[in-house]
Amino acid sequence: MNLAEIPDNIPIPKDDGAADHLLHSRLPELTLRATNNELINIGKLAGIVVIYIYPMTGKPDTLLPCGWNEIAGARGCTPQSCGFRDHYSELQALNTSVFGLSVQETDYQLEAKERLHLPFELISDSKLLLKSTLNLPTFIVQGMELYKRITLIAKDGNIEKVFYPVFPPNENVDAVIKWLSKYLTQDKDPL
Repeated sequence: MNLAEIPDNIPIPKDDGAADHLLHSRLPELTLRATNNELINIGKLAGIVVIYIYPMTGKPDTLLPCGWNEIAGARGCTPQSCGFRDHYSELQALNTSVFGLSVQETDYQLEAKERLHLPFELISDSKLLLKSTLNLPTFIVQGMELYKRITLIAKDGNIEKVFYPVFPPNENVDAVIKWLSKYLTQDKDPL
């Protein structure tokens, strides 16, 4: 199985309204561990920040959970991360920081960061604290509770844009750059 590819026949996630409440809310002051082993308070991140939240990255030598390809929105974490990697310089040119976030432990995420050569940090929310504080949508597979794929753009802790559902995940970064480019070039500061 090639984790970098998205199969043609996977189900498309539907907007179930589970993220409607997020626009214009604040990122909570939660301190979470990143792959550089630093503790990051996501509510205190300054400037423009993209946090793409994904279910889990797979490993080449490990089977994905049974039925993974049949869960709408589950497949595509590696292509999504690689998209943000490949367009990282464009995001930096827009003065935007990038973080990936999942429930996986930091050691697991570090393997993915190194294998995929990600130039940004991944953040572990293994205790689902964002679910509790922001009421983020999740799903359960093989006894694991995982986040549904969602991307947040915040400025100084205020959520200004929500992408949900995210599909196809490999095109998420294009939508993010398009949105940022449009609004950052306006006369007024929309963020």
